[in-house]
Amino acid sequence: MSAAEEQLYGRSLRSARRRWEAFGAKPPQAEIFELLRVAGRNARTAAGLMDSLMRYWPEDRGLRQEISDCEEEGDRVTHKIVNRLRASKMTPFDREDIHMLAGAIDDVVDDIEEASEQLASKRVEAPMEQAQQLTSVLRDCGRELAAALDDLEHLEGIEEHLDAIRKLEQEGDQIYRGALAALFDNAIDPMFVLRWKDIYAALEEAIDRCRAASNSIESIIVKHT
Repeated sequence: MSAAEEQLYGRSLRSARRRWEAFGAKPPQAEIFELLRVAGRNARTAAGLMDSLMRYWPEDRGLRQEISDCEEEGDRVTHKIVNRLRASKMTPFDREDIHMLAGAIDDVVDDIEEASEQLASKRVEAPMEQAQQLTSVLRDCGRELAAALDDLEHLEGIEEHLDAIRKLEQEGDQIYRGALAALFDNAIDPMFVLRWKDIYAALEEAIDRCRAASNSIESIIVKHT
């Protein structure tokens, strides 16, 4: 899109917003922003629940079900975003970028649920310290991602949250590598090694998904600022 086309698109978007607001309704663009905020808060909730689950395990306290509920909610919100994109003639950003961002947020919650299911299916008796460290990083990533999405509509104050996610993802990588090294160096039971290797991988993947979502946000910022 050329500079002139972007300027024209911006004026059209503002004009459409005013027409919707004149009739007391939310413009479709505002609905998309709100759905992205809901998706981000859902990811934040799931990440916090995963952190609590790892700390309380093997006592579940219904946390696994709550995480599954978050996964279902994430699917519903993503479906709403996709439908809104299909129905709207105008969108706040490129449709492909919004679709990619919505999918990345949904992937975060999917991987969190996978990690929670690994705890149960592998019959883990007690959490490992490195796993608790990873869920702490994941929890903080979820908070920063939700905060970035809260600010996305105005494209202000986002970069600090994206920087935080980058640093957290790097911290998660270090913990993950250290956890695997310790696992293979110290464990005698091969099943114990395999069990925790899969759990560590699921947690690390969820953190990586947060980074992928932040990269999608960064791409949007670069195009529209």
